[in-house]
Amino acid sequence: MDELNVGSLPVCDHNGLVGMITDRDITIRATAAGLPADTQVSDVMTDHARWCTTEQSVQEAMQQMADVQIRRLPVVDSDRRVVGIVSLGDLATRHQGHVAAALRRISDPSRPDRGPN
Repeated sequence: MDELNVGSLPVCDHNGLVGMITDRDITIRATAAGLPADTQVSDVMTDHARWCTTEQSVQEAMQQMADVQIRRLPVVDSDRRVVGIVSLGDLATRHQGHVAAALRRISDPSRPDRGPN
């Protein structure tokens, strides 16, 4: 993550996307919990990650982002293989009119995630 200067990465197995890991997952679920550095990604990642497909509309992607208050959404192909990530920033530069409402919904305060992934 440091090398790529990113705050999240998709987690995949041989069948495709299985979750996401964020810098926040590592900080809260591993470091703050006192887990060792060799802890497996699967132990701290967010499983059941949301995603969109290459065929979905921008509006559908923004709705998913707003529904679960996320700023990045993996994009998968028909085999559920990750082909990219769409971010709120990507949408803001191309679809300014709809992003303000999505940003408000994404940024509404939510309860902290204190449970296991």
